Amino acid sequence: MRRADLLTQLHSEQQAWEDLLAEIGEDRMEEPGVAGAWSIKDIVAHLTAWRRRTVGRLQAAARGQPEPAHEWPADLHEDDEINGWFHARDRAKSVAQVLSESRRVFEQLVSAIEKLPEDVLDHPERLPWWAGRARERGCVLRSFPRGARGRYACVAFATAGPVVAL
Repeated sequence: MRRADLLTQLHSEQQAWEDLLAEIGEDRMEEPGVAGAWSIKDIVAHLTAWRRRTVGRLQAAARGQPEPAHEWPADLHEDDEINGWFHARDRAKSVAQVLSESRRVFEQLVSAIEKLPEDVLDHPERLPWWAGRARERGCVLRSFPRGARGRYACVAFATAGPVVAL
């Protein structure tokens, strides 16, 4: 699979995500209890925060620069701590703000992928943060919640090129 196929699949997943959000409706997105005490709005903000991290990494890779610093405080190391920080930061945002930011960051993701050298798509181990990871164990892009169990569509890069796996 090449860049065009990857982007087609990402757009398809994004449309499915947007369809799900439309089905839920903005008026219900602040109802807690979707994932623990979190609402759909909280989940969208959470996914956007991590996607923003991926965008920054991909943009740096396209420019041949090292991985950028993360946005959370340096004393946070565990995912749960970082997720809590994201949640506290984004909690006061309106549904409209969260959705707008999510869509903007998705477009930044697409733009970053479009600017990546083709060889990076074939060899993700060249990405500084990917080094040492087994391809089966990780994802370069993890997004688009799927199914009742909250599984994610996962864009990984396999030997034959990028693949989307669930």
